[in-house]
Amino acid sequence: MATLRLGAAAVLLGGAVLLSGCGGGGSSGGAAPAPPAPPPPPTPPAASEPTQAEVAQASRFVARASFGMPYDDIVAVARQGPEAWLEAQFQLPASTHVPIIVRYGDEYGYDFLTPPFPGLYPRFAFFENAMLAPDQLRQRVAYALTQIFVVSGRVEEIGSDPAGLASYYDMLLEHAFGNFRDLLRAVTLHPVMGLYLSHVNNAKSDPVANTFPDENYAREVMQLFSIGLFELNPDGTLVRDGSGQPVPTYDNGDIREFSRIFTGLTYGADVEGNGPFFGRRNPVLYTPMVMLDAFHEEGEKRLLNGVVVPAGQTGIEDLDDAIDNLFQHPNVGPFIGRLLIQRLVKSNPSPAYVARVAEAFAGDGQTPRGDMRAVLRAILLDPEALVAPELAGAGAGKVREPFLRWLQMHHAIGHTTSDGTYPVVGSSVEFLTGQHVLRAPSVFNFYLPIYAPPGPVSDAGLVAPELQIVTDSTVVGWANLVASMLFGPTSVQTPEGFAQIGLDLLEWEALASDPEALLDRIDAVLTYGTMSDATRQSILTVLEPIRDDPGISARVALYLALVSPDYVVEL
Repeated sequence: MATLRLGAAAVLLGGAVLLSGCGGGGSSGGAAPAPPAPPPPPTPPAASEPTQAEVAQASRFVARASFGMPYDDIVAVARQGPEAWLEAQFQLPASTHVPIIVRYGDEYGYDFLTPPFPGLYPRFAFFENAMLAPDQLRQRVAYALTQIFVVSGRVEEIGSDPAGLASYYDMLLEHAFGNFRDLLRAVTLHPVMGLYLSHVNNAKSDPVANTFPDENYAREVMQLFSIGLFELNPDGTLVRDGSGQPVPTYDNGDIREFSRIFTGLTYGADVEGNGPFFGRRNPVLYTPMVMLDAFHEEGEKRLLNGVVVPAGQTGIEDLDDAIDNLFQHPNVGPFIGRLLIQRLVKSNPSPAYVARVAEAFAGDGQTPRGDMRAVLRAILLDPEALVAPELAGAGAGKVREPFLRWLQMHHAIGHTTSDGTYPVVGSSVEFLTGQHVLRAPSVFNFYLPIYAPPGPVSDAGLVAPELQIVTDSTVVGWANLVASMLFGPTSVQTPEGFAQIGLDLLEWEALASDPEALLDRIDAVLTYGTMSDATRQSILTVLEPIRDDPGISARVALYLALVSPDYVVEL
């Protein structure tokens, strides 16, 4: 508020009129008396502190829109309001990965474009930005996009090329707030995707050799990246034929036609300027693929909804027409909208929620079709997203996937390293959680969006995708990972000599003398006011005999909260 007062004073000073003597009138002949000073501007009322309910709402919001925040930052979002925070985040430039791996390469004597280059550096870049980047919304959305437009470093040629993985993630960051059409096109032309789904060096038909275009990307770009398997109503429910069966969006003939579109693409020039040339086997994964028309399928192509791509176009014109054909399909809004709702807010959005997001995707006179900012506003600010947990009803919330639990734990509690960098090697994180960014086991991600575990969830007609990777190993692994972070050494050196990230527990130890206050703060940052009475009482009971040891008390309370259902399930 001091800034506002200073601004008001500056306006008053800037508008003052200097009165000079005019030589008339009174016997003194002096200057006219100065006018009385204007009254001081009223002091604005002090900003009221947000209520406990407002802090809880803000904590719940940032758990979806970021990788998590400490208490003071959550309170700041509560003061600012979710809408204003979103708009401020939209204005921040992207914090990218490639500059970080270049920095590591410079520091340790590697050229990141020339093998061998340490494959761990993309992980270092991810964790550094996940922990430190101010554009937390963009980072969180890009992470969600990695689980829709899946590529994986488990493929050796991809995992051994850090420049490719870093540039792929940067491409998602660049388009996270742009237009979905541009995002889909950029994904299609990225060489990491080209290698992963085999449409790089995809040649036109050769009837003599009895070879035909690879159909892999043509299938997945429809099934997973744009329209899905079945026709959808605007609210995401299935369109059914006269016999009650769902209507397929495409058939094998459509796959063949799209496969003819995705021919002629090859790697761009490498850092030495070699290429491009068709059939190159040494991947160049850090610059978009290029089209070589001599290897592109000639002739017209018949796409979805009666669209015909005419003969005689260049390969890139054909590709752009195909991207437009997919982008304009009525399925895209509800299909992609529902996937993003699942990744950011809840596993079982109502048809009305999906319809509102699809409407935002469709655009209006103010925003174009596919505007990602409009889509994200619709997802994160929808009444169904903001309704109080106790009023949300059946099907509310989602399981917090293990990798996000790990990231949000560090933000909520506080994180530190001995040397100010965050080069998390991540092998233990991946092993114990069953997840790591850009390391999905297949193009279908770590779990299917329609996965429903047998039992009450399935019986209720609901889905819980993240439960597909909940096993005895990952449950115990998560508990062990949390214990190692809370009770292990605060400064760890990795085998490569890098400092490992740790937790900063000083604030929590200071709170530990008052167990009720400690649990209030834990509830605020980890479970946004939804910690059950049973969980709270259980933790208080455990703390009672150790309350005189603040270090142990803080760690035990945090440990029990982090492994509780209250934290694992986001309501």
